[in-house]
Amino acid sequence: MTHHTLLTQALELATTYLDGLAQRPVGVTTPVDQLRSRVERPLPEEGVEASQVIRELASDVEPGLVASAGPHYYGFVIGGSLPVTLAADWLTSAWDQNACLYAQSPAAAVVEEVVAAWLLDILGLPATASVGLVTGCQMANFTGLAAARHSVLKRFGWDVEQDGLIGAPDLRVILGAQAHFTILSALRMLGIGVRRIEEVPADAQGRMRPDALATLLRASGRPTIVCVQAGNVNTGACDPIGEIAELAHARGAWVHVDGAFGLWAAASPELRRHVAGLAMADSWATDAHKWLNVPFDSGIAIVTDAESHRAALTARAAYLVQASGAERDGLDWTPEASRRARAFTLYAALRTLGRRGLARLVERSCKLARLMAEGLAAEPGVRILNDVVLNQVLVGFDAPDGRDVDALTRATIARIQREGRCWLGGTRWAGREAARISVSNWSTAENDIKMAAAAIVDAFRAERTA
Repeated sequence: MTHHTLLTQALELATTYLDGLAQRPVGVTTPVDQLRSRVERPLPEEGVEASQVIRELASDVEPGLVASAGPHYYGFVIGGSLPVTLAADWLTSAWDQNACLYAQSPAAAVVEEVVAAWLLDILGLPATASVGLVTGCQMANFTGLAAARHSVLKRFGWDVEQDGLIGAPDLRVILGAQAHFTILSALRMLGIGVRRIEEVPADAQGRMRPDALATLLRASGRPTIVCVQAGNVNTGACDPIGEIAELAHARGAWVHVDGAFGLWAAASPELRRHVAGLAMADSWATDAHKWLNVPFDSGIAIVTDAESHRAALTARAAYLVQASGAERDGLDWTPEASRRARAFTLYAALRTLGRRGLARLVERSCKLARLMAEGLAAEPGVRILNDVVLNQVLVGFDAPDGRDVDALTRATIARIQREGRCWLGGTRWAGREAARISVSNWSTAENDIKMAAAAIVDAFRAERTA
């Protein structure tokens, strides 16, 4: 069967799904045993005809698909895919380029160069910084922290890439009390145990307290990395990056910014005050799938010290045809060798949106988050637990006298998910259960927010009187 026939079939199935995305229940209620029974088949001795496989794949997995790409999904800070980025992603698959080496795909390498320059410009970061395109913010944090580990140990005369960590100078890592789990995962992968991490208290919105950091930094004299956050995953609050960077640099520390979604606030003249001093840091990590709304597999790692970035990650082998210096080898800036040519979707998004379009996309999400908070706060018994500064809304549900608040919150969230009019998740904040709403999708509009707020209120009322 030809490419044309199969791709036409896939196009029809995909567009049918996308056309119905806004109308379908957002979550999945089909039990897992039923999902398995639809997909589990004996592996055939002889292959099955390709069009049948595609048709049955689409049909069999359909009940297990979460409508996270649509306008009614508010969980986990997950964006959707702009139509142009989905189209570019299909081309990326068709072209099937390996972005490891310039020799393997000059097109991918050159587009990476252009995208890197655009990103640094849009985010207000040093034009000489290096950029690596990785799977997501988890690996972007890993990449930035690998460069940090190289740099701070090198200052103390230690080559960690050659000599490892056994016998190395005592490495110090300082995090805020509300640091995201991907920072901890990255540090574990880098051989830095979580018990060695020093934690800085946070304020009521989850921001690192500079005064407490200053106290910790007085006992310095060791290689030190300070990790800050642009966009708390619960409240959206950003650490005071500039103030922290000034304190840390005075003690010779490296400052890494985990900006999975909050880093994009720098693209907006209206919102960049929340990340004031961003350019003073040494490395940054973000995820383009969140607010830039490109398909998954699109993390971005940025490092001011390109030499440390390359030294921490690059690899050499006799058979590799590596660039002489004029060309870009993606291998130098990521932890991967064979990898998808991620720059094509980023290029499509940034060129289609432009500087102003990106700013409007980010600002609109924040405006819609405020609209959601206002709508929910009007309901007696519903409280907004955070200052809505970006796209995160944290919701508390108050129970009647004698009722367990946490149980009511969990029941309300479960009802919302079960009914499928919208989808949001739960979290724990300030000693209580809460609902967490993230507005990140390009297709979400005011009517969607009003509908979701009504669904949340209806669920709360039903559970409160149950």
